Amino acid sequence: MRKAVITGSTKGIGFALARELLRRGHSVVVSGRTREAVDEAVEKLRPEAAGDAAVHGLPVDVTDAAQVEGLWNAAAEALGGLDLWINNAGVANTTRPIIETSPDDVRTMVETNMLGTIHGSQTAVRGMLAGGGGQVFNVLGGGSDGRTRPGMGVYSATKRGLDSFTKALVKEVAGTGVRVGQVSPGVLITEGWLREAAAAPEQVAKQRKILNILCDHVDDVAPYLVDKMLASTKNGDAIAWLTTARMTRKFLIPGKRDVLGRYGL
Repeated sequence: MRKAVITGSTKGIGFALARELLRRGHSVVVSGRTREAVDEAVEKLRPEAAGDAAVHGLPVDVTDAAQVEGLWNAAAEALGGLDLWINNAGVANTTRPIIETSPDDVRTMVETNMLGTIHGSQTAVRGMLAGGGGQVFNVLGGGSDGRTRPGMGVYSATKRGLDSFTKALVKEVAGTGVRVGQVSPGVLITEGWLREAAAAPEQVAKQRKILNILCDHVDDVAPYLVDKMLASTKNGDAIAWLTTARMTRKFLIPGKRDVLGRYGL
């Protein structure tokens, strides 16, 4: 049984990853910004736990290093140790040009996406080195490969930075009992994505054809990602859903997918 922490896991892909781990008999501590969101997620996840798997939750602001350290301590105590840590907490504002992105939105993306992942990685690696080993995965996103799109400038910069950070950490833990990897989940329709879509309906309408080709439902992707993470034995492993082969297959069947229709888009 794995003993895992997933940051930013009260909804979206983080919640789905927690659910898939529980279904496979692994224990999980979920986290989010508010107690209300955490408690609601735990109640939804509890029936999914198979065998002796357990789910706990803790409200945490990942931009605060002390709170992240507290998450490690509380989770390790609740589960009797930790051997899997997934840095998933992130914020995306992807519908406005760089010069129209407010200072508050810039700060939130930089602090949550970058500082949150850095704090989580530092805390998890220290704890795992002291405890005999474990595995850390950083969830990346659009722009981490260097590709950019209008409206995603600040967000993409944070994810590109995390790609560099993760690769550096991989080298630093080499030869230890800790493995570090990254996860690229592709273009997923989450609550956050839908909120962004609602703010820019004309943009969604204009890009509807390509979005229907590239987008996926969270519940279709999470099982694959969890299976890959659980099977990973390589330091530096890079797990991706939207591979070149999968993207090619998507473009071979254009017009046959209506991913957005489920959400009234």
